[in-house]
Amino acid sequence: MTAPVQVGPSTNGGPTPDRPQLTDKQLRVLRLIAAGKSRNAIATSLGTTPGNVANLSRRVFAKLGAVNAPHAVFLACQTSLLEVEHPRRTIKPRRHGDHAGFVAHKRRGEEPCVECRAGEKAYKAERWAARKATHLNVA
Repeated sequence: MTAPVQVGPSTNGGPTPDRPQLTDKQLRVLRLIAAGKSRNAIATSLGTTPGNVANLSRRVFAKLGAVNAPHAVFLACQTSLLEVEHPRRTIKPRRHGDHAGFVAHKRRGEEPCVECRAGEKAYKAERWAARKATHLNVA
């Protein structure tokens, strides 16, 4: 029976078989790869050539034991070299002063602000007027 593999940072912060040591430049390349940047965009932001970025990427992949960029990002997240925020988990900007803002407050368990209360009141008045007009036109 084998021992479980440690996933995450080592206790001393140094390299282990599970957590390779990357140079600062390699870590910057990995972060830009995780952000979805192209080789040319990475080269421009680092002030180097796309060929140099390809070499740095290959070294990162080799150190992580990855076969491609998505695999490298996955392994880096598993070993706590990277913390990538998932796009679905980001909080959308709040809307204020309308029905959607009022509903957003309620979903978060918050007390709606004054602007959202006024927006909800206007929304309900508009809906009531639309229903009343529909009933008058149908008959």
